[in-house]
Amino acid sequence: MNIKAFERLSKYEWQIPKSGNMRVPGIIYATETLIGAMDDKVREQVVNVACLPGIVKASYAMPDAHWGYGFPIGGVAAFDADEDGVVSAGGVGFDISCGVRCLRTGLARDAIEPLKDALADRLYRQVPVGLGSRGRVHLDAAAMDAMLTGGARWAVGQGWGSPEDLAHIEEQGRMAGARAEAVSDHARKRQRDEMGTLGSGNHYLEVQEVSDIFEPLTAEAFGLRQGEVVVFIHCGSRGLGHQIGTEFLKSMAVAAGRFNIELPDRELACAPIRSDLGQRYLGAMRAAINCALANRQIITHLTRGVFAEFFPGVSLDLLYDVSHNTCKVEEHEVDGSRRRLFVHRKGATRAFGPGHSEIPAAFRDVGQPVLIGGSMGTWSHVLVGDSAAEALSFSSACHGAGRAMSRRQAFKTWKGQQVLDGLREQGIIVRSPSPRGVAEEAPHAYKDVDAVVNAADQAGLARKVARLRPMVCIKG
Repeated sequence: MNIKAFERLSKYEWQIPKSGNMRVPGIIYATETLIGAMDDKVREQVVNVACLPGIVKASYAMPDAHWGYGFPIGGVAAFDADEDGVVSAGGVGFDISCGVRCLRTGLARDAIEPLKDALADRLYRQVPVGLGSRGRVHLDAAAMDAMLTGGARWAVGQGWGSPEDLAHIEEQGRMAGARAEAVSDHARKRQRDEMGTLGSGNHYLEVQEVSDIFEPLTAEAFGLRQGEVVVFIHCGSRGLGHQIGTEFLKSMAVAAGRFNIELPDRELACAPIRSDLGQRYLGAMRAAINCALANRQIITHLTRGVFAEFFPGVSLDLLYDVSHNTCKVEEHEVDGSRRRLFVHRKGATRAFGPGHSEIPAAFRDVGQPVLIGGSMGTWSHVLVGDSAAEALSFSSACHGAGRAMSRRQAFKTWKGQQVLDGLREQGIIVRSPSPRGVAEEAPHAYKDVDAVVNAADQAGLARKVARLRPMVCIKG
């Protein structure tokens, strides 16, 4: 993008002033290099979001922002129902509650290194992965309803994990307000056999070494130690979430005229929060959040089983699970008063600072763990929420590196085997059913995740705690 199209508010904060139909300004947090590399479509989408009814303060984009459907990936916006605010399916995305969870193994890298290939093979066999993958769990109608309303709590109740896990999951493992009846038969059918599966695209299960510690006291509070191994699980609500997004985007686009909403882009289809359509979407979206939480919980149980085969007695404790495609009701300060807002985060992670009641008690004094996934062969990061982010971005941070080129461009540039061979030379073992998928997710198809994380840190969105190097990647 042309940086001359922005007003520079600080080294890391760029403003698009209000103009035309914009109700609020646009704000992008990035370095000059990162913002210069963003597609012009990001600016256009930030502006379009700023035109939606009931938006509060600003339309935000994180340092990893890139073009998306409706909202930019990395987009954050909050809406006030008391000001005719809207909820937008495009502001949440198709992969509802796609997120990351981190498991601590307590194992040293040296314990894993000689077993990497065997461990990769076993994880690949145990955790279904790939487009249309099917799991070992089949849900009948009653079980589907229970899962949609119970989330990870339902999964733990079925024997997939322990009650101790729930305290370290957003919403304590269950999103309140889910409405199973708002989920269509088609969405249910798509999910019936997909629980406990990673899916495709950028989803993965990765075994990683804690290679660098930036904030020792916080790392100690999180139980992260240099040289030890963790597991990242990155996936979402699979076919169910995608179907919910598809159906409600269509319904919202058709109903826009009835609600007297002038859409700057059809992809920003939305409905008033207090309308029946808006409430049905929120109920279905919350059910999809529960689906994603349950899905990651089942995968966690499968992963623990594999590690138990290789390392009897190792527990794989859950550090945290955080989503990055959601709309959550939160209280935030706006113009000196606390307001109840519907905060959309699309490709952005909640990052509460110390003392917030939503943070697990074990971390409340230091802040919320913020998990930033890498892109197959590149670093992942653990950050911590900072109180400053409340005023900067409704307590939001980036969620990953962000794409630097489309999947089509990546597939034209690299071959899957070429990528696999290059990663093996770096000591990274990858298992995937799709050579094309590997090419599309090649590390260089993404931005420099260190640059993105450094920008988030320097902008005050979240602070760097630890950097993680991949060892084994099970890839969609």
